[in-house]
Amino acid sequence: MKIALFSSQSYEKPFFDAAQSPYPSLNLTYFSEPLSERTAPLCEGFDAVCVFVNDDVSEHILSQLATLGVRFIALRCAGFNNVDINAAKSLNIKVVRVPAYSPEAVAEHCIALMLTLSRKTHKAYNRVREDNFDLNGLLGFNLHNKTVGIIGAGKIGQALISILNGFGANVLVYDPNIGEGSYTKVTLDMLLAQSDVISLHCPLNDATFHMLDAQAFSKMKNGVMLINTSRGALIDSKACIEALKGRKIGYLGLDVYEQESELFFKDRSAEIIQDDIFTRLVSFPNVLITGHQGFFTQEALTQIAQVTIENLNEGNTGAALTNQVT
Repeated sequence: MKIALFSSQSYEKPFFDAAQSPYPSLNLTYFSEPLSERTAPLCEGFDAVCVFVNDDVSEHILSQLATLGVRFIALRCAGFNNVDINAAKSLNIKVVRVPAYSPEAVAEHCIALMLTLSRKTHKAYNRVREDNFDLNGLLGFNLHNKTVGIIGAGKIGQALISILNGFGANVLVYDPNIGEGSYTKVTLDMLLAQSDVISLHCPLNDATFHMLDAQAFSKMKNGVMLINTSRGALIDSKACIEALKGRKIGYLGLDVYEQESELFFKDRSAEIIQDDIFTRLVSFPNVLITGHQGFFTQEALTQIAQVTIENLNEGNTGAALTNQVT
């Protein structure tokens, strides 16, 4: 099986090379560019395509791939909102994913965002480097006894709940698909109204697109902390800016962004960013944004590479597809 791996990063290659070595019949070719209408012709002669979160796997692209003979799409991530599943089915293209990879990695990144925003360690770091030891402006709050609302309690949400229980937080969960646990199940409106901290851990689909909009923000406590390490379009970015300006949101931690495909995973330090919404978000002193690095640990990359290669090997050998989306 000849596989074209798009959006390749230098940090990924050692992990994928190591995972591929037991499977000599799998032949990986790395492309640093994302999959798009412009790069789709590169797939000629390949049997499978391996993609990441910001690759374009829309109906138009899938049609191009099918014409070129591609019959297998391997996502090296859990989410598949960037794939037109119905089009893949109609074109008889199999799609597989990595349903879970070190959920603790993302959960721990959530905690890092929470603590950094609350205790302002990023600001303290810069102050001390300039010999400024003044504590004014660095006042934080305890997570202990705070009410933390988790929207979506899959593997990552459950990992975060375990950590928050250790902090002694009061955990509320909105997720119709789970039972009882070391948390209190509530409605979404109750979670929005009662939480001091809200963290998003649900997939992006038609039902969850902009689930946190102006109406949702109006139901939250004044000064709430909002964390999103899931998918950027769960939050209406324009409404979020208004909530920040009105001090409804007191702290905002993002590892994802609605239009991140135009920004993330590249060094753009010498560029003039054209995204006015993003530049407005980063201008707030109470906003912390990381570039989709919640998954970025040695353990997670090892699991992503191993599961992706195993998925591809199943497709190559005709075995049942363990992690098939369609």
